[in-house]
Amino acid sequence: MSTEKTVKTKPVKKKSKQEKQILVIVESPGKVKTIEKYLGPSYNVKASMGHLIDLPKSRTAIDVDHNFEPEYITVRGRAKILKELQTDAKKSGKVLLACDNDREGEAIAWHLRNAINAKTAQVPIERISFNEITPQAVNEAVLNPRTIDESKVSAQKARRVLDRLVGYNLSPLLWKKVKNGLSAGRVQSVALRLICDREKEVENFIPDEYWTLEADFKSGKSVYTSQLMLWNNSKPELKNESEVNAIIEKIKNNECIVSDIRETEKTIRPKAPFTTSQLQQTAANRLGFTSRKTMQVAQQLYEGVSLGASRVGLITYMRTDSVRISNTALEDVRTWLGKNYPGELPEKAVEYTVGKNSQDAHEAIRPTYTEYTPDSIKEHLSKDQLRLYTIIWERFVSSQMSSAKSKTVSVDIKVTAGSEEGIFRVSGTKLIEKGFYKVIKLLSSKDENGGSYPSLKIGNVVKVEKFRSEQHFTQGPARYSDASIVKTLEEKGIGRPSTYASIISVLLDRYYVTRSNKQLVPTVLGKLIYEVLVEHFPLYVDVDFTASMETKLDEVEENRVSWPEMIKEFWHPFKNTVDEVIKTVESYKGTLDEVTDLVCEKCEKPMMKKLGRFGYFLACSGFPECRNTKSVPLAKCPKCEGDIIARKTKGRGKEFYGCTKYPDCDFISHFKPIKQDCPKCGFFMVEKYDKKNGAHKVCINPDCDYLHSADGDE
Repeated sequence: MSTEKTVKTKPVKKKSKQEKQILVIVESPGKVKTIEKYLGPSYNVKASMGHLIDLPKSRTAIDVDHNFEPEYITVRGRAKILKELQTDAKKSGKVLLACDNDREGEAIAWHLRNAINAKTAQVPIERISFNEITPQAVNEAVLNPRTIDESKVSAQKARRVLDRLVGYNLSPLLWKKVKNGLSAGRVQSVALRLICDREKEVENFIPDEYWTLEADFKSGKSVYTSQLMLWNNSKPELKNESEVNAIIEKIKNNECIVSDIRETEKTIRPKAPFTTSQLQQTAANRLGFTSRKTMQVAQQLYEGVSLGASRVGLITYMRTDSVRISNTALEDVRTWLGKNYPGELPEKAVEYTVGKNSQDAHEAIRPTYTEYTPDSIKEHLSKDQLRLYTIIWERFVSSQMSSAKSKTVSVDIKVTAGSEEGIFRVSGTKLIEKGFYKVIKLLSSKDENGGSYPSLKIGNVVKVEKFRSEQHFTQGPARYSDASIVKTLEEKGIGRPSTYASIISVLLDRYYVTRSNKQLVPTVLGKLIYEVLVEHFPLYVDVDFTASMETKLDEVEENRVSWPEMIKEFWHPFKNTVDEVIKTVESYKGTLDEVTDLVCEKCEKPMMKKLGRFGYFLACSGFPECRNTKSVPLAKCPKCEGDIIARKTKGRGKEFYGCTKYPDCDFISHFKPIKQDCPKCGFFMVEKYDKKNGAHKVCINPDCDYLHSADGDE
């Protein structure tokens, strides 16, 4: 298929040679080439590179006594860009501010307008916005300029002031009471609380042992594996192997009869097109992308990709909380489906309900042109771009197709042992109408890949070929992943589509949280900050309170609340709390330092256990004269008398755990020791993770079969 796309749109009026160019200012340099191609030589497209004017980093810069007016300055290192834009504006016949159509974009446009007006008030300045970077969308935006949305600017200003007041008051408090260099943010602190609360649940969970029993039944040449679902009309609770063996002994030589067969049909509706949070969750689960990576790749697809001779923005704006689709897009996808899948085209377009908390400022994330199928443009995309574009394309196109239907056949096999009775169940599911699954490849699910039905009839006598019992342990709550924390933040009304990825990134960058097996785990430092904030600022790290602040910011944007009044209502109680904590709470500094029995090999003074930015470490008490430091021992080596410490491989720097007596002792573990020795053999325990069992604690000794259970927990 040709990647050229002809779009019929009202042409932008061309300027004569005497007329000045029109300056178009966008945020990202990635958009410049694409938009220049669409608009032609009469337009000069430049990028602001994001915010050029903002609050200074060196001080709070909020006048709390005069309506919380912020003090804006030119961002350090950006003065040259601003001056160039001001110079270009003077030479232009008009300036079009084409920043992103959200709060941050509106604020950038507002600052640019003011900065240009300060140098030249004669040049007309207008605001344009578009949801997708396509010839039609860009040209329509140019032909239909608007004024800057002052309410949206006020909402951004309110958020910026609010975050500055919280961060620049909590952070110095943490420096004074806990440790120099720490910082705390308004929304990030609540996300940290969620992660730490979950970690407590994980640490306190004690798994219970249970067993399941399966049997292979033979009928003719077919063998069916089924599970014991009922024993004496109740769900079996098999706590140990002896209970399982007792049931096997009772039924192993008894007759097994098919007692019931049930058929059920299920209609499977396609899912709505992606919102930002749904895209991040699906990309994490299906592609293994972090939230930050998902947004980076989506930005590339939005800004434009070269498809041979043309350059096209492949998806719509990727920061949205709406599932709404424009009439133009619906017409486009329905036309494509009519040509390629006429049997799966519903009579009317499928509608999806917009969430009650949705801003609905942008459409859902979708491909700009349905005919750009993933297969047709794959040679022009990187691997990551293709994978992300594929799930966006599949999700959107399938959302406008007919539902699928599946059929499930469940067979009950009854086994009688005197007065006792067991029911084994085997089932199979098949799609009887593929519907929207016809376009889904990368997003395919188990519903699409259903197996076969069991070919049995009521009254059939089947023979037991084999019993199969298996030990399990109950699973505790899972730690948050990128996908699940984004889902929780969205459900609880914390943050907005544009902030989910940055919330996670800030916690990782500050080393309050680390990633382990794609799970978010709080560090010692993160836990300490969490404890301080929860104890002394419970309201300000409360989930419901933070969500209510997000709602108030929305009300500012809707022009229902004055932003200075909103800040005033928050500020005075918050400042009083900060002042009270500074006066009354004793410093935590040094309280976590411990004198150890270890002696510095350089000066023979005692070693101190200290908390650093990346966790605990050992430092000589003779500092600063002696600067010797080393890793904290995590466990005793099971092969010698050495200590197990964290180490890193050369090259990629992957962490592992090895003996301090290396190379004389070659013991290593790829799993971190925990503060518990095995009650069976005395070796140290580790926490492992796999998809089947989740996070679970096991003994490091390969000859020991101990699993951490309720009976073994001290």
